[in-house]
Amino acid sequence: MLQGRTALVTGASRGIGLEIARRFREAGARVYLVARGEDALRAAAAEVGGVPFPADVTDPQAVALLAGAVVQANGGAAPDILVNAAGRFVLAPVAETEVDVFDDVVSANLRGPFLMIRAFLPGMLARGSGDIVTLGSVAGRQAFPHNGAYAASKFGVRGLHAVLDLELRGSGVRATLVEPSATDTSIWDTVDYARNPGLPSREAMLSAAAVADTVLYAVTRPPEVALRILAVERA
Repeated sequence: MLQGRTALVTGASRGIGLEIARRFREAGARVYLVARGEDALRAAAAEVGGVPFPADVTDPQAVALLAGAVVQANGGAAPDILVNAAGRFVLAPVAETEVDVFDDVVSANLRGPFLMIRAFLPGMLARGSGDIVTLGSVAGRQAFPHNGAYAASKFGVRGLHAVLDLELRGSGVRATLVEPSATDTSIWDTVDYARNPGLPSREAMLSAAAVADTVLYAVTRPPEVALRILAVERA
């Protein structure tokens, strides 16, 4: 379904990002994987058959260097698909959330997608085609206890997407926001369930593969179809 297309996926060394990279590669795309941890990223790229580009997507200078390297590797063009899957998840009451933790979460979840879109969107607009998919969350449309930093970032992502969607109409470039409910990835490994008794069990969560399939579905719709916001929940 993606034969001949190129895709860049952030947060691709694990979790949902890794599964998206895998699905895209299986569908025939050339995939560029981006993450901060170089060793884990290279292992993930070798696993799925993609090309690793270590980078911190919250750093403007690093993103500028990344964009230049990817465009060069891609024959002078922006990738056909950009997926913003990198992020950070922290649970804590607002009164106990440290300022640096809040800043880190917002930087990873909101600043990162903004910088990546800003870096690659001009090339997509000049070409008149492209797909930008950003991973939001159910926490970007519904409040949960202890989600102050995470919800602030994901509500922000929803707002950024809404503006981007309006600006892109008629340009040939599509923006899609995918908002999954709780998904079983390694981000839950360090969560204190005793302090957060209302959380779903990991068995009741979505799988990362299911979310990746949704992203693949979004980018393989006909050019005239815009899905815009996809809420993904466990049936």
